Formats: sequence, structure tokens, C-alpha cells
Amino acid sequence: MIAAIPFKLECEEAATNYGRFVAQPLEPGFGTTLGNALRRVLLGSLTGAAVTWVKVEGAMHEFSTVPNMKEDTMEFLLNVRTLRLRPLSGRPGRLYLDWRGAGEVTAAAITPTADFEMVNPQLHLATMDSAQAKLAVEFNVDLNKGYLAVEKQIRNELPSTAIAVDAIFSPVIRTNFKVEPLRIQAKEYERLVIEVWTDATMSPGEALVRSARILTEQLTPFEEFSPQLHTPGPVSKITLPEEKYNLPIEELGLSVRARNSLKRGGITTLGQLLEKSIAELMKLEHFGEKAKEEVLNKLRESALSLREDE
Repeated sequence: MIAAIPFKLECEEAATNYGRFVAQPLEPGFGTTLGNALRRVLLGSLTGAAVTWVKVEGAMHEFSTVPNMKEDTMEFLLNVRTLRLRPLSGRPGRLYLDWRGAGEVTAAAITPTADFEMVNPQLHLATMDSAQAKLAVEFNVDLNKGYLAVEKQIRNELPSTAIAVDAIFSPVIRTNFKVEPLRIQAKEYERLVIEVWTDATMSPGEALVRSARILTEQLTPFEEFSPQLHTPGPVSKITLPEEKYNLPIEELGLSVRARNSLKRGGITTLGQLLEKSIAELMKLEHFGEKAKEEVLNKLRESALSLREDE
């Protein structure tokens, strides 16, 4: 008798911004399936914080010149783009920089807040070359996923004198995976190796766990779905025009709760709904009196009604 082989997920190598993880054993074919899914979520679905626009005192646009600053405004914006922030409160906010005098201005000069933690305070922002120099900047920090280009922000209408910055929200810089063959107890399996590089606002292990959680949340509705075969009643495709019978229930203007309850019961079109009686609908999961009245009212508006209870 072949004993059951326990699944193991191990971290083979870990650093502040790098992790190498190994999952085994997997059934043949699942290494690529899981690796692809996790890679896509890691790169595009994790929330991070980034500066989306700045207001620089004395600079009306990205081609302006700030007195006594060696860098031009465009170069300053490129430096701001690489500022990495760890969100602490789960909400967007503002950061402020007020520098006076000569010297190198780094991210450490930005006034800290309870909303964000600076993970690269040593980041060079600008060089001021006079004792009379002044650099006052307001940074708008948003929470989002992926990447937000300047062009999209301009279309969303920026505040007066604000200069948009390309925003990189994703905490994951790079990730890849490989699938290796594995043979245990005379049976073929697979080993999945995943490497994750982050910007240090999130550990590679946390990024992997969050990605798996997102995938689980997306798959849960499929697991909970319980399709039910329906038996046509008095109302059928014959008594309704085909386009009306196949009208999606989304078009009825029902609430999300009522609509989801109908879908879980296998009711996705107007025709399928009309084939049901009130008693049958009341047996659906999470379908209560409020949902019943809502459905009946929507049908009355179209001079329609449910099948009579038998």
C-alpha cells in the first residue's frame, strides 16, 4: 500500500526583498497551472502605495526651474517616482517636504506620518546649492494596484499646479517560476519553485500569501455554486419572444443580493425566472421576503408574473 504523501510549501531562501519558495508534491500539470496563476496575481493584483502627483512651490509644470536646485524638475520627478512607501493605515494621504539651505535632499527629509513608512529614506531627491535655497513639496499618495501612467491622471483632472507622476503601486518588482519533475514511490509528481522580488514594502512571503488568498477568494464562488436543473412550467420560450426569454436578470435592475441568490439557484435569464413559482424561489439560499417583493415589483413593471404555486 502506498502511503499518502504530505504536501509541503517551504521557503528555501529569504531576504528583505527576495524569497525562493518550493511547493511539492503536485499532481502532473498543476505546477504550471498554479505557477502561472500566482505569477499573474503577484505582478498585478497586490495593493501598494505610491506618489501620484506633487505640488512644488515655484514650479507650475514639469518644465519649470526651481531656484537653487541643481536638478531640473523632470529629474526631480523621476527621483520621486522611485520613492517606496509602506501603507500603515490602509488609506491615502499627503506627505510634506520643507527644506531650507544647501545640501543633499533625501527622502528622510520628508515629514513622517502615521499613514506611511518610508522604506528607502536614503533615496536622493535633489541637491540644493545655496544657503538661501528652499524646497517645499506636497506629495499626494494613493493606494492602488499595478501601474498608473501620467496620461491617465491628467484625464482625471489634477488639482491646480499639481504635477502628475508615473505611479508604481505594485510591491512586487519581479517574479518567475519553474516546474521540476519529481518521482515519489514510483509515481510521477511535480515540484513548483517560485522566486519573488519585492520593493521591501512587503516581504516576499507576505506577497505570496496574499496572492494565494486573492485566488482563493476568486475561486470560492465556483466552489459554492450549486446549479439546479429547472423543469419548464406554464411559461416557456414559446410564450415569450426568444430575445425576452434570454434577457439576463442583470437587466431587471435587481439588487446585488437578490441577483446573486437567483444565480446560485441557476436562474440567469428572465424566462428561467418566470418558470419559477414563489414557493420555489423562497427555497433558494439567501432569498427572503425582501428579495421576493423586489422581484415581484420588477415583474409587475413589465406586466409579468411568476408561475402560480401548485
